[in-house]
Amino acid sequence: MPLDIPSTTQSEEERLAELGITQTLDRSMSGKQNFAVSFTIISILSGCLTMYAYGMNTGGPALIMWGWVLVGLMTLFVGLAMAEVCSSYPTSAGLYFWAHKLAPRQSAPAWAWFTGWFNTLGQVAVTAGIDFGAASFLNAYMDLQFGYAATPRHTIVLFGIILVLHALVNTFRVRIVGFFNTVSVWWHLIGVVVIVGALLLVPDHHQSPQFVFTEFVNNTGWGSAIYVSLIGLLMAQYTFTGYDASAHMTEETKNASVEGPRGIIRSILVSWAAGFVLLFGLTFAIQSYSGSLDSKTGVPPAQIFLDALGESTGKMMLLIVIGAQLFCGMASVTANSRMIYAFSRDGALPFSKTWHKLHPGTRTPTNAVWLAAGGAFILGLPYLVNSTAYAAVTSIATIGLYIAYVIPTLLRLRQGDSFRRGPWHLGRWSTPIGVIAVTWVAVITVLFMLPQASPVTLETFNYAPVAVGVVVIFAGGWWLASARHWFLNPQHPKHTAQASPVPQNAAR
Repeated sequence: MPLDIPSTTQSEEERLAELGITQTLDRSMSGKQNFAVSFTIISILSGCLTMYAYGMNTGGPALIMWGWVLVGLMTLFVGLAMAEVCSSYPTSAGLYFWAHKLAPRQSAPAWAWFTGWFNTLGQVAVTAGIDFGAASFLNAYMDLQFGYAATPRHTIVLFGIILVLHALVNTFRVRIVGFFNTVSVWWHLIGVVVIVGALLLVPDHHQSPQFVFTEFVNNTGWGSAIYVSLIGLLMAQYTFTGYDASAHMTEETKNASVEGPRGIIRSILVSWAAGFVLLFGLTFAIQSYSGSLDSKTGVPPAQIFLDALGESTGKMMLLIVIGAQLFCGMASVTANSRMIYAFSRDGALPFSKTWHKLHPGTRTPTNAVWLAAGGAFILGLPYLVNSTAYAAVTSIATIGLYIAYVIPTLLRLRQGDSFRRGPWHLGRWSTPIGVIAVTWVAVITVLFMLPQASPVTLETFNYAPVAVGVVVIFAGGWWLASARHWFLNPQHPKHTAQASPVPQNAAR
């Protein structure tokens, strides 16, 4: 059981100074707002529903329901291990900074470098996945309401508009984003109650519980039910991403060494419970399985709403989902930009001096915000020629993030009793929980690199291994050629340990 120990008298600013970091970001977030960021990025109304079509084809109802239960449990282990490290090192740099502190001294910069690059890749990909999903649902609604056909080109246009909107919102003070995230929590929880309530009460026909929990569907082209079941876990695992946002927001959170870990765990637990209810309600209300998959909107959940609730009510449910997805994308850009800001603060990205600048009035990393949005847009463009591109983006997000999530846990396990515990820790459960977390991530990293449809063609190719390989080659090449000499080396003149100075008259 995790132990919540009251915070010490050491202030969060003093702890940052001890870690070699100067407080520059606006520390005004409450613990509830910190939780809200991670819960909003997990966003069951985004991840569960945007990947629902994938689940329907790759295992069907049985995998949708039981995969959610299994993945939720495994994610909790990963989150618990991450939360313990977060309490010890409450900084927006998050995972790569943890890796640097936990690794052996000689190899610490290398561990931090690759952890940071995987985290950056995963953050950009998850932003792309969230906002692309929102664009798909918005396109479905606009097709129904205004006849704006759900085509790849239209979806990409909406995708770009949504990213610009989220970048604009994130250029304001973090308090505004925090307010929207608080609203988002209630939007998600009340939205799930409204949607599931309508799906349970309105339709005259429902599927049987046996169908919901045991019906297996394989439309992938692969013959092995075991293989399909394993790759079918992507739907749930992709949804359970982004909770590292609580760590990235710790430099802006009060009592961060306690509230950051709590934000991670609470976001997983609440999402696990609410997501199960949502998936049950949606699957229980399917009127025509094949009809939902063949919907002209390209979004099966939208067709399920329309078939079960009628056109007017179905559109209203669709708007609730779109609203949740927009909140989710906004929070993802927030977390993504903080990762970029922190990583560039240490000179680890091309043109780092540009990305770690803070706006003097809002004290937000506005340049990093626009890089996060631009990178996400580029990652979504292959959808114009690849019908399975969205599933590939979600694979990239899941692989990148979970490798970054688990490296600090692996290093923490190697430290044993010498690990410096923060005020929130796992006690004697630390080692077994860490071992389970590392094993699980090793399994899913292999699974989500595998082909998702057969036969494998240009249109069905899972380009996740290519994207991950490009990042590994680029980051590895840069490391060998240059970065190994200066990255996180305070003795090197290129080292940039601090963020850009903020004018003394900056708004507070």
